[in-house]
Amino acid sequence: MTASGKKPPMMPTTTINKRVIPQYAPWVRALFSYSAMLVGAFVIAASFNLFLLPNRIASGGVSGISVILNTFTRIPPAYTQWALNIPLFIAGFLVLGKRFGIKTAIGSVVMPLFVLLTAHWTPPTHDPLLASLYGGLGVGLGLGLVFRGRGSTGGLDLAAQIMHRVMGIRLGLAIAMLDGLVIFAAGIFISLENALYALIGLFATSKTIDIIQTGFQTSKAAFIISKHPDKVANAILHELDRGLTKLQGVGGYTGDDRPVLLAVVGQNEVVRLKLLVRDADPDAFVIITNAAEVLGEGFYDHRHDVM
Repeated sequence: MTASGKKPPMMPTTTINKRVIPQYAPWVRALFSYSAMLVGAFVIAASFNLFLLPNRIASGGVSGISVILNTFTRIPPAYTQWALNIPLFIAGFLVLGKRFGIKTAIGSVVMPLFVLLTAHWTPPTHDPLLASLYGGLGVGLGLGLVFRGRGSTGGLDLAAQIMHRVMGIRLGLAIAMLDGLVIFAAGIFISLENALYALIGLFATSKTIDIIQTGFQTSKAAFIISKHPDKVANAILHELDRGLTKLQGVGGYTGDDRPVLLAVVGQNEVVRLKLLVRDADPDAFVIITNAAEVLGEGFYDHRHDVM
């Protein structure tokens, strides 16, 4: 009770499976989203100035173009990035509509600003291999945070989306083409060796983004086709204590109905799952594949996410 005799305001909640899940206010979600985006942009800028720029590693994107130009013209990379990001954002807005919003505009302007502010930092290494690895990891970490905040740093990603819309090129292919052209240009104008280091940095960036987006834990999805589905299902439900889903399948040769059991388990449960299935039905057909991200009961509870 407050001094006025009224109950204090409480965070709204939702009860699911007899558990209380907090429902964050929109302004809290927005705060975390913009914070992640700004921190991510700062990490990208710091990694660029500490590792990539001093070692002339142009690992794709607008930042890679700024490295190439800086090598010959000594134009500060931040100015090159602004000069490319802002027109690309305007073109994206005209061609693709308003869906980019304020976050893309902020990313296009703020990241070059952080690059300018950290330009005086002393690089910790001049070994190009270490620089490509650490720079790639740093850029991947920053981009992962930006993406978690549902933001964008603009640049050639916008150009790729414009190519996808206007020319019909697949988005992934368009991004690979543009990054490939930047690295190819680095091989011509800087050195072939630096282009190879840029590929290493780009690989490290992509893998780090995957980790930030999906986490370190890799689960496994098992598809089980058995003549004794109930026996196998009981073993998984009661001995492994994992849920499962029964899918309706039809044998391609016989045309008979064949239930397919789908179960998702942790990495450390795979061996026990195979043993349980073998004991329940030695003739069962089992397919086990990677599940990069699993959300829901028994795994990561995404209802607690702020962003």
